Amino acid sequence: MIFFLRPSHKLHLQGLKTVLSGLLCLTFGLAYMATAHAQSPQAQPDKQTQKVSKKLKKKTAHATTVRKHTGKKNHGATGSPLSQNTDVALWAQDAASRLQLDPGWVQKTMDQAQRLPLVEKLVLPPASPVAKDWGAYRARFIEPVRIQAGLQFWLKHRKTLERAEREYGVPASIIVGIIGVETLYGQNTGNFRLVDALGTLAFHFPLGHPRAAERQAFFRSELEQFLQLTSRSSADPLAIRGSYAGALGLPQFMPSSWSKFAIDFDGDGRIDLFGSPADAIGSVANYFKAFQWRSGMPTHYPVILTPGQTDMDSLMAPDILPTFSVASFVGKGAALEGAALQHEGPLALIELRNGPNAPSYVAGTENFYAITRYNWSSYYAMAVIELAEAVAREMPNRP
Repeated sequence: MIFFLRPSHKLHLQGLKTVLSGLLCLTFGLAYMATAHAQSPQAQPDKQTQKVSKKLKKKTAHATTVRKHTGKKNHGATGSPLSQNTDVALWAQDAASRLQLDPGWVQKTMDQAQRLPLVEKLVLPPASPVAKDWGAYRARFIEPVRIQAGLQFWLKHRKTLERAEREYGVPASIIVGIIGVETLYGQNTGNFRLVDALGTLAFHFPLGHPRAAERQAFFRSELEQFLQLTSRSSADPLAIRGSYAGALGLPQFMPSSWSKFAIDFDGDGRIDLFGSPADAIGSVANYFKAFQWRSGMPTHYPVILTPGQTDMDSLMAPDILPTFSVASFVGKGAALEGAALQHEGPLALIELRNGPNAPSYVAGTENFYAITRYNWSSYYAMAVIELAEAVAREMPNRP
């Protein structure tokens, strides 16, 4: 899963590349905890894993230089030691036993983790929520700087994007849209120590959040995933940085998503979602394939609603989950035209609110829903789609 908002903190990637390139190459061989994601791809061959593991041992001596290379402080790291919470020590003992990790290493790592008040604030809904405004949200992503950066990214990695589209059936434009919305093509990957961010949310998730218990359990699982990965790769868990919600790399994968979907797409024998755009491209494509992306299917269609003649309660009840056949959709007063009338598969009525103005609506397909598996938000999905379209229009030799 990926979160609705991310901090815009530019990260220098050189030091992290050294750590994570080795860390991620082992992910397919691990035994992973159940998450909300789809089935994972096949594990990499043991011979390759062993080869990369040997290389990693030579590189771990450089892990302590990561902070110097990033050149920035850990945001919000003025908090208190996480170990002040007595639950942390008990959890560390239990986790080490369950995950077959060195108890001393787990305890030492958690003893150095910080509780970050800023992270706790960032995951809470705003105290004074404002009306959702699709136009304002869209303007953050569909703007000249991001479009031009997307164009340069696409031109530079055109062959890789074409190969990903060919092998996975996911349009190059959608992959470009995802990476652009997530990190502005690697420019904003986050600068929080992951052990601090995940540790804070695993043990001090704000009780004021409407889904506090569920979210805390999720982050505790992600912390376990992270510790497994770093332990088995001998990477320094205190040196790795990402977003306040624990997501990392160009595609902002959570640790469990790395474990399931990250792939070595450039064929260099390792997985590097920070320094290898090819690995990021292939991993995003693999992610969508796992969530049943339908090659050639549109993401959405225009829809016309007539006030007083549309059964809005029924159409909005499933939220963004595609539920209605074309006949059922039209029968409830949602008018479709052209190719939409020939669509095969379920549809959902997608509402995009526009502040004080009337909402906008589209008919979302299963591919629209697949994008929301990356981030549970129709606004996010539409931003990805429209950024993808905007960059595609700038590409030479494209309609």
